[in-house]
Amino acid sequence: MDDRADDPAAPATEEGLIFTLTEPTAHETPVLVEVPHAGLAVPEEVRETLLVPREVVLRDSDLFVDKLYANAPTQGASLLVANVSRYVVDLNRSADDVDRHTVPDHPDPRGLQPRGVVWRVTSEGKPALRAPLSYETLQDRLRRYHAPYHDALLARLESKRERFGHAVLLAAHSMPSLSRGATTPRADVVPGTRGRSTADARLIDCVQAHFREAGLTVRHDDPYRGGWSTATYGRPDAHWHAVQIELNRALYVEEATSRPKDGDFEALETIVLALIRKLGALALD
Repeated sequence: MDDRADDPAAPATEEGLIFTLTEPTAHETPVLVEVPHAGLAVPEEVRETLLVPREVVLRDSDLFVDKLYANAPTQGASLLVANVSRYVVDLNRSADDVDRHTVPDHPDPRGLQPRGVVWRVTSEGKPALRAPLSYETLQDRLRRYHAPYHDALLARLESKRERFGHAVLLAAHSMPSLSRGATTPRADVVPGTRGRSTADARLIDCVQAHFREAGLTVRHDDPYRGGWSTATYGRPDAHWHAVQIELNRALYVEEATSRPKDGDFEALETIVLALIRKLGALALD
């Protein structure tokens, strides 16, 4: 595979910037894969507000997750991939997840942490913004990037539920192999379902069994329970089933260089595509 990450410092055009939606190339299934954090594009007007260098944009992205799942449409799934960096907007946060320090003139800030829908600090706790944002700037950014992505996601889920009687959202993410300051590696796979509340038990059990049968370690909801998308669209009583899947980056990436591991990448790709096939064939009605 191509091991070059797109350069986030390159100019970004409006057309095709926000997301890419790829429809199934095989017989369609109820599965929609979303990849909200692999994007690297930073539009010029946003870049001017940031203190974040290229290596931080790369490190804080779910690097190559979009490529891991790129062939999901061949398994009947729809694939929604964000092209913008989470330093533009974090698409796995609600639109009102912002704190007073990030947007001082916000009329009703709900957030209590510095990495909400706009990140004020990096994952290492360093400043990400040159200055706080105005409420007008936040609203413009949400209108241009956050709303179109979630409008597309919602419309596709509704379409699949109408056609199949249910829809399955697989929220695809990756995680560093070690948490900050830790010496014990994380599990290979962390499925997040917020206490098994966002999907049918049969789907959750299928996900966990699939990865264990592939020889990978699995730890449910630990340390990630599923973010805003999983919580919002995971409504089994409405026949929407969502599971967030965090993959340990050490499985497929040299973390020190942000380059994929030849052979290991392809092996993991085979595993996730097999899971997509299983989820598409699962009888949940």
